Amino acid sequence: MLDEHYLTYRIRSVEYLGEKLLQAGVPILQPPGGHAIYLDAKRFLPHVPPEQFPGQSIVCELYRVAGIRSVEIGSLMFGKSDAATGRFIPPAMELVRLAIPRRVYTQSHIDYVVESVVEVFREREKLRGYRIVSAPPLLRHFTARFARLR
Repeated sequence: MLDEHYLTYRIRSVEYLGEKLLQAGVPILQPPGGHAIYLDAKRFLPHVPPEQFPGQSIVCELYRVAGIRSVEIGSLMFGKSDAATGRFIPPAMELVRLAIPRRVYTQSHIDYVVESVVEVFREREKLRGYRIVSAPPLLRHFTARFARLR
């Protein structure tokens, strides 16, 4: 991890992933991080409201289409309900984190991620939100169950 050549390669791989996604019009947070790309789910799926978990929709589709594991960091993880009114209060950001594990992915893997994310992005109008079927009172993003909305 302290090998400067490896760190240069890792950081460049993440930059490359970000550059390719941006070239395809995929909205990401900028600049790309040293370990991950964050898809902007709010801009990726503007037709899916926060209470229908747009980030989770992207996460599910990436796994379904390409076997890519990612994580929602948005309304599922940080959304709240007003105690008095029950009204949903979304967080400021709706993100999907694509973390790049150390010393695992080759250039071919990164290119596969690019192709897969771009494919999902091109078909984004077909994506729908989700509703929670069951969830624990705390840390629901770990074990909640969902149903896709039609």
